[in-house]
Amino acid sequence: MTLAPLPVPSLLKDYGLRPNKKLGQNFLVDDTYLQRIVEAAGVGREDEVLEIGAGLGSLTRYLALAAGRVCAVEMDSRFTSVLGKVLKDFPNVTLVNDDIMKMDPGGWMRASGYLVVANIPYYITSALIRHLLAARVKPKRLALTIQKEVAQRICAKVGDLSLLALSVQVFGQPRVALNIPAGSFYPAPKVDSALLLIELLDQPLIPQEHLAEFFSLARAAFSHKRKMLHNALAGYAGLGVEGSARLLEAADIDPQRRAQTLSLGEWGKLAAASLQLKALNSK
Repeated sequence: MTLAPLPVPSLLKDYGLRPNKKLGQNFLVDDTYLQRIVEAAGVGREDEVLEIGAGLGSLTRYLALAAGRVCAVEMDSRFTSVLGKVLKDFPNVTLVNDDIMKMDPGGWMRASGYLVVANIPYYITSALIRHLLAARVKPKRLALTIQKEVAQRICAKVGDLSLLALSVQVFGQPRVALNIPAGSFYPAPKVDSALLLIELLDQPLIPQEHLAEFFSLARAAFSHKRKMLHNALAGYAGLGVEGSARLLEAADIDPQRRAQTLSLGEWGKLAAASLQLKALNSK
């Protein structure tokens, strides 16, 4: 089947709709990039795909051509009628009007190992990954269209890590697969975008039972990332400067280092040491 370009501006006008900036509604209208996203995500006939943010169905159509089945989630109920019309010739698409952060993907996806394709606001990236991995039915790969600068930050190496990069890399291996210019969207955003691919790990790099402590420590440290760690962590759980120094010594980490220089392995040691000290102090 050959797809004619979807007339997004005309559809919006015909249905009396306007994009909602708060929901990040910039619709990808360049068919070349729509096809390249499907190819980069590795979608095949044997795959189930969970699309988050179906919009008007521009990408959904190409996913339906490539995949065995597509579950297209769109939280904005204004688009329900448009999606029904655009996707009427694709029987392998299931439409769901819901907020992905409030739903269990296991209710729609048949088995673990599905693919996720999403055009999302960058600020929900880490929360979305954690939500998907907490589901009883888990994906194997994410293909997320987000701001280019943010995608690059997520892929940063040790020495230039951010809290967002850590919160993604603890769950999977990210890489930028495709750069997408702003002019490929309607309405055009002010910045370019990128397709971020994340190959999810079977288990997080930090043990599940240590994750909450890891995130708490990392948030505390990165809230003062210009400070050396022994000062940045002084306010964590009432440690004080001496307590943070003892914690860092227990984890074998130089107290004069800064948060962005720690590897995930070192964060794991720090979380384990913190939990151990808390356990000792509670006796």
